Amino acid sequence: MDKLDGMSMNLEKANMDKLHEVFPECFSEGKLDIDKLLSLCGEYIDNDHEKYKFEWNGKSECLRLAQKRSTGTLRPCPEESVNWDTTQNLYIEGDNLEVLKLLQTSYYRKVKMIYIDPPYNTGNDFVYADDFADPMARYKEVTQQTTKSNPETMGRYHTNWLNMMYPRLRLAANLLRDDGVIFISIDDNEVTNLRKVCDEVFGEENFIAQFIWHSRQNVDSRSLNGASIDHEYVLCYSKQTETRLLGKEIDTGKYKNPDNDPRGDWMSSSMDGLATAELRPNLHYTIINPETGKQYNPNPANGWRFQRSTVSQMIEEKRIIWPKNDDSKPRFKRYLNEINSRFTGFSSLLDVDYTLIGTKELRGLMGMETLKFPKPLSLIKTVISQATNTNDNDIILDFFSGSATTAHAVMQLNAEDGGNRRFIMVQLPELCDEKSEAFKAGYKNICEIGKERIRRAGAKILADTEEKNKQIKIGEEEKPLPDVGFKVFKLDTSNIKEWDSTPVSEEDYRIVLDRMNDMIDSIKNYRTDMDVVYEIMLKMGVPLTYPVQPIEIDGVKAYSVGEDGLLMVCLDAGITTETIERLADYAPAKIVIAESCFADVSAMRNAHYVLRDRKIELKLI
Repeated sequence: MDKLDGMSMNLEKANMDKLHEVFPECFSEGKLDIDKLLSLCGEYIDNDHEKYKFEWNGKSECLRLAQKRSTGTLRPCPEESVNWDTTQNLYIEGDNLEVLKLLQTSYYRKVKMIYIDPPYNTGNDFVYADDFADPMARYKEVTQQTTKSNPETMGRYHTNWLNMMYPRLRLAANLLRDDGVIFISIDDNEVTNLRKVCDEVFGEENFIAQFIWHSRQNVDSRSLNGASIDHEYVLCYSKQTETRLLGKEIDTGKYKNPDNDPRGDWMSSSMDGLATAELRPNLHYTIINPETGKQYNPNPANGWRFQRSTVSQMIEEKRIIWPKNDDSKPRFKRYLNEINSRFTGFSSLLDVDYTLIGTKELRGLMGMETLKFPKPLSLIKTVISQATNTNDNDIILDFFSGSATTAHAVMQLNAEDGGNRRFIMVQLPELCDEKSEAFKAGYKNICEIGKERIRRAGAKILADTEEKNKQIKIGEEEKPLPDVGFKVFKLDTSNIKEWDSTPVSEEDYRIVLDRMNDMIDSIKNYRTDMDVVYEIMLKMGVPLTYPVQPIEIDGVKAYSVGEDGLLMVCLDAGITTETIERLADYAPAKIVIAESCFADVSAMRNAHYVLRDRKIELKLI
């Protein structure tokens, strides 16, 4: 019988298990022979140490931090949520490093798209100073403090920012599906370093684009060097090289059929080419209208688009549109049904709103200025529409969610195209400036602003959709009502007690006895059943949106997780062999029971045999 601890997924062990499965010959006495692994991959060892690497002070510690298991959990907060029982959306308060670790088991390779707008390293608002020894203690400290800064005078200006980003991107990459993509907003301060980090984390071959966003509407006259920086970037990487963006849908409204051509709608296209006679002599010839004998010569600088034989065939098929005046040239019919794809390439120059519009959108919704420089909805909607499909239940993750623009954009886009995309927002509860309008209005931290934005945006989107459905015409279908709810979870220490291994002297043996007595009940005081149930779901890889149904068996309360009876959790005292048999009748795949809840030792022993015979996995806490 395995026991659950209060730790997140062991990423190092998971990676070693994968290597052992593929390269068993590279292990000896449980140890990895790295030289043998490299040689099997064609990377033979040499003494050339002058290879290109992107290094900075603290990088190796960052990697260890990403692999370090979390002692935290996510505690449910139904009272702050909207549509708790039905929504598929999540809002998580906490340090995103710890939260990303906790999501590894339940959301490994399940996220279709990630969008983040991390701190731009402008020297201010830098609260992500990780503690390698005790990340949870650091989180508790940060949420009680005011914002720190990262001025250039510290001497570790870029280093601190890289140390913050690197472990988070490492963990985020694990969550992306094989066809997933990540978009990252950034400015000139760190775009070069971010490219290098992403090349390492996602693979240089998986770089898609460095999009340019014209973010500033008015020229900045405050610039010391006279250059007004009016743009920002959005970096895009895929999980695998085969992944591509959807592209921009072509305007099919240009295709008409004024002459009732049986081949369908068409549009008139130029026959001009792109090459001189010296470069492509076969594209420089005279086209003759067979009905009038009129001759048409190409532009000497361009030539024709098609070879003579192709044009002859097009004339025979009546695809040439002959001009009605002497100054024009022949054109050809391009048929809609002959287009291989209704999408063209997606321009690296983003045609979306300015930052100013994002500010107005948030102010209009909240009634005041709550956060500075939020991204406009059009920017986030544009990248989401490029990376996700309408009806695939795609998950969009934003672990620097700020004012929750991404959540707003997901709901808005679903309302517009009938999609069923879902979001996971993660945000550190940074304290609001006590002098700010937001603080005076009662918002103590950024998370309170983000949650309220989702509530207000969701209510407006729902009302707008219902109003549009009232005005539909006969024969039109109603728009489905989008999911505008969200489940709130907050990062905290594990609900499961951890053994205190602090050394004590022989004279203080009573301290050890007290510790042993305290561990009889493995669940911490003042933690609810639902706290524990959701931690078990996290540790066992069950999505947090799965339904949890309380049931009662012989006076003992239990919880059924998932509509298909995936998991059963029992935390009530007095469990007997008969109770176990009744629980097994529900045929869950796994049953989790608190060890202290068994009526006696024989009941716990019998549970093992009863569930083994029923092919049900038993775990204890």
